[in-house]
Amino acid sequence: MANISNPQLCTLVDHTSPEAVFEEVKEIFSYHYDLKTFQIVERSFEILKSLFEGKLEGYQKCNTEYHDLNHTLDALLASARLMDGFNISSETILSEESAVALLLAVIYHDSGYIQKLDDIDGTGAKYTKNHVERSTIFVTSNKDIIGITALMSEVISSLIRWTGLRNDMPGESVMGKDYTTAGSIIGTADLLGQMSDRAYLEKLLFLYYEFKEAGIEGFHTEFDILRKTLSFYSTTQDRLDRQLGKVYDFAKVHFNKRFGIPFNLYMEAIEKQMQYLKKVIDDESVNFRHKLKRMDIETIEQHYLY
Repeated sequence: MANISNPQLCTLVDHTSPEAVFEEVKEIFSYHYDLKTFQIVERSFEILKSLFEGKLEGYQKCNTEYHDLNHTLDALLASARLMDGFNISSETILSEESAVALLLAVIYHDSGYIQKLDDIDGTGAKYTKNHVERSTIFVTSNKDIIGITALMSEVISSLIRWTGLRNDMPGESVMGKDYTTAGSIIGTADLLGQMSDRAYLEKLLFLYYEFKEAGIEGFHTEFDILRKTLSFYSTTQDRLDRQLGKVYDFAKVHFNKRFGIPFNLYMEAIEKQMQYLKKVIDDESVNFRHKLKRMDIETIEQHYLY
């Protein structure tokens, strides 16, 4: 049992260990479903590691520091927790097939950042604007390796599109009534996973360099992305509440049921991040680095400048 005397996300699971995170996802899945069905998710976990480590035939190693393996696994764990909370709260749980499709969609939702071997220009960050669609292409192109049907690849691709930060949500799916719930969960988990990271503010500097390579306008310095994250947070709140139906509330149900923690650790962590970010911004750009201590900023700069 995790130490919950001072509950934080990082005290429940070791987020630095892909295996520890995945084992937690597996345990959560077992609360409602047959673990025999989980085998295809386990297979995709191994494919994911191979892909991001540069061991999958035809693909390079992941070279985006923000959208890395840890981010995908954080989103996966958040999705499992939200799904558990939904299943606890609802009269009818997500079907087993829908649950599997959701987890597979999270696993591959950022595969579009990975370059093929013959793609030697720049890094995967150049695909920031179209990485979502590239991720769906990865699933479709590799459905035989993943072990899914063409129909399942369409379902997974449709769910992946919910992670795109745009106003229009994807249309109906063959998943039927589970579709909106599963789509809202993956869209929410993608945001919760990254913004609740203990080093989220430091990692925004990675994101700045990804945006810079992708040619995304409006970010001229590292400080710009910190400053504009506050407005992004406001937009994100609206998206979480209005477009994604406040499914983040299911995290509180999960934490209360499984750990006896009667509040939403994700939302609390994000709120603390934003409060601290305000202090960083008030210190202005000359001194902001002194307040970002959870990663080595100079190492970050050297990685991208040389």
